Amino acid sequence: MYALLLFLLLVVSLMTMVMQRASRAVEHRSGAASASNMRHNTSGWSKLLAVFIVTLILLGLWQWGHTVVGREALAAPDVTFTHTVKLMAGDIFWMHVGETFKALIFALLISCAAGAVLGALVGISALATAAVSPVLVTLYALPKVALYPLVLLFFGVGLSAKIVFGAMYGLIPMMLIVINAIQSMNQSLPKTARVMRLTRLQTLTTVVLPAMVPELVTGIRISFSITFLGVMIGEMFASSRGLGYLLMNSININDSATIMAVTLLVAIFAVTVNTGLLAIDKAAHRG
Repeated sequence: MYALLLFLLLVVSLMTMVMQRASRAVEHRSGAASASNMRHNTSGWSKLLAVFIVTLILLGLWQWGHTVVGREALAAPDVTFTHTVKLMAGDIFWMHVGETFKALIFALLISCAAGAVLGALVGISALATAAVSPVLVTLYALPKVALYPLVLLFFGVGLSAKIVFGAMYGLIPMMLIVINAIQSMNQSLPKTARVMRLTRLQTLTTVVLPAMVPELVTGIRISFSITFLGVMIGEMFASSRGLGYLLMNSININDSATIMAVTLLVAIFAVTVNTGLLAIDKAAHRG
């Protein structure tokens, strides 16, 4: 298995390097890098109306799917909402929620902090960026589930394994975003730092990091979603607590009401957090 993963890593890395060179050549010839961004202003009422319409469409499709496949495969919306209220009234559910959030917070901190620092160290050097970026893209494309036995071997079954598995999902996207932010930043900033004879650490902390705050916010927003997915998958495979475990246990006993209730709550939480992070992201880019 690991021999095949290594072969895949080498092949996709070479393909990624070729595609990156082709992309740069096309952008240079077409002048695509100088294209301006267009902003569309919409009122708050228009956004609320759009959300309301989309919600109605999703509920209609949900009810239609329940009618087609039956309650054994897909619980109806009214049954799901009733079961969600009942589920949230119990202490066991909140124990699972606390376990998942604990793993998510630690995994997100690790992936964002380590991804920002490692990405900055790589991105500050053009040679390191050219060598490392294709490998990172390839590693991100590899199925993380194949590495889960290795995670269990080193960290065992429990909270540590879920944290590491979640951090594995969010680390590479954060690194790639930071690397791209440094490579596309105003080149007069690092030149000024060299003229002032700043050390690499001083350049990183006083010039590079402040200049890429908007990209860091974007990286946190993207890493949150992917890290949350990694934590949920980790709980599904080897855990006795957490929302992922609760979801997998419900799948095993074909409890469609609990499956849809947990899925609904996870979706609401993810959409709410992403909406808040997106607002912060837009404010950071405007600033």
